[in-house]
Amino acid sequence: MSWLPKSPKARRRLWVVAAAAPVLALAVGLSLWAMQDSVTFFFSPSEATAEAAPAGRMIRLGGLVEAGSVEHHGATVAFTVTDNAATSRVVYEGDLPDLFREGQGIVAQGKFGPDRVFHADSVLAKHDETYMPREVADRLKEKGEWRPEGAPAQPADQRTL
Repeated sequence: MSWLPKSPKARRRLWVVAAAAPVLALAVGLSLWAMQDSVTFFFSPSEATAEAAPAGRMIRLGGLVEAGSVEHHGATVAFTVTDNAATSRVVYEGDLPDLFREGQGIVAQGKFGPDRVFHADSVLAKHDETYMPREVADRLKEKGEWRPEGAPAQPADQRTL
């Protein structure tokens, strides 16, 4: 007993599907391979480990600018980004956005160096008092650090997971 259908019409359909499937798989594979350089992943400082965000890989790093960490060295600015669980040192050369300041949410795009210092190509800052980048807000909510405007800080031992 053969596994092929007895009907010539059904056999023809099966051969068309069998011929089209590898072509479609090849097209999808080539498309995904071509796009791998244009994909940029978002990480918070606690997620940006050496395994998840290796040195030299283009990523976005987001969090809050730590108070007292901003240092200006001519055109180069160094600061620390935190998600209240971990911190990452960021070095950026260029003009910062006008709304950049300590305690505000930012997203920096760039690469980690071998010394685990993040070298940013661009820095984006929030644009008004109620806005925070969605990725940063989601990470803070996951960690239990999110506080809506006017809500008091909750002690770490009373947070729910």
